[in-house]
Amino acid sequence: MKRMNLIMSAVLLSVSLAFAGNTAAAETESEAPVPEAHSEVLVAYFSATGNTKGAAEKIASVTGGDLYEILAAEPYTEDDLNYSDSSSRATSEQNDKSVRPEIGSEDIELEGYTTLYLGFPIWWGEEPRILDTFVEKYSFDGITVIPFCTSGSSGIGSSGKNMETLAGSGTWLEGQRFGGNVSEEEIRSWIEGIEG
Repeated sequence: MKRMNLIMSAVLLSVSLAFAGNTAAAETESEAPVPEAHSEVLVAYFSATGNTKGAAEKIASVTGGDLYEILAAEPYTEDDLNYSDSSSRATSEQNDKSVRPEIGSEDIELEGYTTLYLGFPIWWGEEPRILDTFVEKYSFDGITVIPFCTSGSSGIGSSGKNMETLAGSGTWLEGQRFGGNVSEEEIRSWIEGIEG
């Protein structure tokens, strides 16, 4: 009987020690940092023909950033984008700085992001009005905003300054223009220049 009690005591002691060890391990694991739900970099873009989308995807690839597409609630047709038609939708919008086309994509939560690459095509020398809708909708406090655009030949012009004024928040850096066929190497070189 005495021997049985000694065996039971030894078993209880080893179970108790194993449990204590597992508890300590669990406590150590719970103190480990919880990974963030997303990157600190967001690449948000509006792309009517796909050129800006291509550049945005390359920026996301280089930075490891999350992608967010700014979609128009009423998509732009080929006729809407007819530059030679003075009554086309895009021409009418660009001629009226008060126009704010509705965004059709779901709202995005900006909390947790510290850098925003904001992309768009150049329309009549400026950002499309839907970008104005976007920057007026959100707060960019604590976020560095880096505009980029795609175009056949036009530069980014005053687009970044226009949006910075409308946004009224965030730290805005000078923007960059890319051709529609920009390479990932060119994107990487540009980003390294910003970070350097």
